[in-house]
Amino acid sequence: MSVLQTLIERSNNSCELCGATNDLSQYTIPPSLNENVANDVLVCKTCKDQIEGNVDMNPNHWRCLNDSMWSEHVAVQIMAWRMLQRLRNEGWPKDLLDMMYLDDDALALARATGEHEDEANKIIHRDVNGVILQSGDAVVLVKDLKVKGSSMVAKQGTAVRNIRLDRDNAEYIEGKVGAQQIVIITKYVKKL
Repeated sequence: MSVLQTLIERSNNSCELCGATNDLSQYTIPPSLNENVANDVLVCKTCKDQIEGNVDMNPNHWRCLNDSMWSEHVAVQIMAWRMLQRLRNEGWPKDLLDMMYLDDDALALARATGEHEDEANKIIHRDVNGVILQSGDAVVLVKDLKVKGSSMVAKQGTAVRNIRLDRDNAEYIEGKVGAQQIVIITKYVKKL
């Protein structure tokens, strides 16, 4: 059974965050690179667009997290925690965050994208043109890069999909080139 089909059955064919039943799709929680039931949630287009930043956040839409944060599925809990963190300046999400519990592993994954940090303290990763990079983005190499500890050379024009950001250094991202996971300096990539 496919991951999408499993998510549809798990959620009873509704968005696992808001309960909508239209325009549903699978969303892999960053920084996960592989699709699987533990790292994915089924979301509607409205939720997905706001999660990915394609449209402005509508705080009233996310009042549904009052219910979904209690889901038995860790992936849903993590997404609820992240969205509540993004909205914490609204007031009401702070109360929900105070009630919410995530075990240590789930909390570490939830914090992986830095949603809990204040905007002033967040490390911002930018490509060669100054465009902001986010976990899960696709980039292309703008020059040939030697891979340290290997005889491999990552060629200019190589696409790297589903990147992960280094939380401690704004100049480093990680991604797969071929079968090898490598660290890439952001000044050598351009966002696709």
